[in-house]
Amino acid sequence: MIRFFALHPTAANLLMLTFLIVGLVSVGNVKRETFPEIPPDKVRVVTAYPVASAAQVESAICERIEDAIDGISEIKEVTCEAQEGVAVASIEMHDGKDIDLFLNDIKAEVDAISTFPDTVEDPVVTQLGRTDFVVAVAVTGPMSAPHLKAYAEDLKDQMLQGGGISQVNIKGFSDHQISIEIPALTLRQYGLSVSRIADVIQAQSIDLPAGSIETETSDVLIRFTDERRSTRTFASLVVVSGKSGSEIRLGDIATITDRFELAEDKIIFNGERAALLEITKNSDEDTLDVVDVVSDFVDRQRQIAPPGVRFELTQNISSIVRDRLDMLLGNGLQGLVLVFLTMWLFFSFRFSFWIAMGLPVSFLGTIFVMSLLGLSFDMISMVGLLIAVGLLMDDAIVLAENIATHVAKGESIVEAAITGTKQVAPGVLASYLTTVLVFGSLMFLKGHIGSIMKVLPIILIATLSVSLVEAFLILPHHLAHARKGDLRKGASRFRSGFEAKLEWVRQNIVGRGVDLAIEWRYLSLGLAIAMLMGSVALVAGGGLKFRVFPAIDGNVIQARILLPQGTPLARTETVVAQVTQALERINQKLSPLQPGGQALIENVNIRFGSNIDSYENGPHVATVSVDLLDAQVRNTVLNDILNMWRAETGDLADIITINFVEFQLGPAGRAIDIRLHGNDLDRLKSASLELQQWLGAYQGVRNLSDDLRPGKPEIRLRLSDGAMALGMTAAEIAGQLRAAFFGKTADEFQ
Repeated sequence: MIRFFALHPTAANLLMLTFLIVGLVSVGNVKRETFPEIPPDKVRVVTAYPVASAAQVESAICERIEDAIDGISEIKEVTCEAQEGVAVASIEMHDGKDIDLFLNDIKAEVDAISTFPDTVEDPVVTQLGRTDFVVAVAVTGPMSAPHLKAYAEDLKDQMLQGGGISQVNIKGFSDHQISIEIPALTLRQYGLSVSRIADVIQAQSIDLPAGSIETETSDVLIRFTDERRSTRTFASLVVVSGKSGSEIRLGDIATITDRFELAEDKIIFNGERAALLEITKNSDEDTLDVVDVVSDFVDRQRQIAPPGVRFELTQNISSIVRDRLDMLLGNGLQGLVLVFLTMWLFFSFRFSFWIAMGLPVSFLGTIFVMSLLGLSFDMISMVGLLIAVGLLMDDAIVLAENIATHVAKGESIVEAAITGTKQVAPGVLASYLTTVLVFGSLMFLKGHIGSIMKVLPIILIATLSVSLVEAFLILPHHLAHARKGDLRKGASRFRSGFEAKLEWVRQNIVGRGVDLAIEWRYLSLGLAIAMLMGSVALVAGGGLKFRVFPAIDGNVIQARILLPQGTPLARTETVVAQVTQALERINQKLSPLQPGGQALIENVNIRFGSNIDSYENGPHVATVSVDLLDAQVRNTVLNDILNMWRAETGDLADIITINFVEFQLGPAGRAIDIRLHGNDLDRLKSASLELQQWLGAYQGVRNLSDDLRPGKPEIRLRLSDGAMALGMTAAEIAGQLRAAFFGKTADEFQ
């Protein structure tokens, strides 16, 4: 095979062109994203049970869901978080199973549950991991919250219609509702109740098809339409009428407001109320393409937006992908130039050129393999390509040097190319197989980490395989057709001087060092053993840290705040203000130190009612997200900023936890995650606190918390003895209480 390709006039060139062409054609088919695609293996079931306590949610929902799905064989693990008013069940599937069948089985079993309480809403069953977050667009302006949401809805429709964006979610608003509040004294005055008012609204606010009239010339549809959709139309609705014709309208006795259900569900962006449009992508879309489409859309909207309306890209994680791609291209070009220049010191321009060509040929061949296997340019695959830059040229250099040695012994250039290649082939193959065995073991890891890490050996093996083909079949042909005088040219004064100095170093430094090592062989062996022991000690002593993924500075940090349940929104806003003031002081200190005096902090995004660490929603939680100056520009390490923010904030009263962390995506999860099991909640809590105290004694351990926290205080009522004699039932009293304190939905419209 080596002789055939070396002597054939076109075979080697055709093979090289094939690698180059299929690689260039495949570049556009390889997606760019943050992490490799992880096969979905989780299903989530969210079931709302309004105003129920966590204990009620556990017994009424969690236990019944767990019992219903117990017979599904593909389940690996079930966890159900019982929170106030909602149950969130996560069901994990065994590796290698069909997620679609798994999802259908879970949905069928959950839908078949008929023992939920009447006030429990329908469960929502979804598959996790179908979309990935890309970027968010913050929209602010001088308008009311309802108008801001309506404007954001219009922007969402334009984004989806423009193409290139498939998923947009609007954040910063709860359900839009028309609230009708009636004083208790007024209800008693007119002999009304909340339930009766709701029934009247349901009976009078109607939009109902009523049939059709068929005539000889045409058919006419009939529709009764008197549905109320605004505060004005609801105010005119008659709720009480007398025989004399007198009427009492809803607006006469009630306060009617157009507002959002939850006051705490809001976002403050750089000090202004904002709508946040979160853009996600599915597995078939390219992260950087989506970001480019969003950026173009925002640029167009800025030109036509009303006065005072501003658009900002925030939480843009794609910058990391773009930076790593630029690094890959830069390192590849540097490697190509350095290899060429290094070889040019010893060989002619033509000889050096063909050796250096192994780099683009191998890379483009690997890109073709990535396209076939559905891999992407991501944090892991790019690490593999960066490692390959330093490995793939070894074979070509060893082979070329051996060919040059055979030519120096007087062999013809063609025979030297064939013989030299065959001579080093066993050693090169042994080196290749060693690399395959070392890195190939990563392909057998299980779970999410295995799905990600297996990309690294695939990239390395593909690159080295193409490099091996190029070195054995393509390179010998090009070197065999070089002129014999092209291999080494010693006439140049610079080259002659360089080779003379290199020979002096080899004889007087390297040679003498080898002689001394052989002469003092026991000392040399002892030093080698000492170095090995030192390497092992670095790992055992903690000097060499273990990380699942390399620490790479990002551009987004967060403070995740959790106060006790029942804390009012005003108190949470006070705590958030203290945290953001500390952040502003850090910005004033560090901004003058940045290149050109640029501001270290670009945007501050405050999201009330959300904290992903606490698994809770409500006015007692909040998240402060901060967009920093790009990591490639700023000269302050992200961990230093987090430590300064933590120290500057200090201890805050009434805080359960406040975690200062980097906003990250990917499968790594928490650094430490320990589960405690037991039936006694008090003992579990005591054990958790003791464990947190023990872990907190270790330097570098911070942001410790648990998810077993006291809920809101609860007032419990029951009927007194003799209540039945007065015509009262528990169901009637409970219904009246629920209508008075929780409210009642009279109508729903889109």
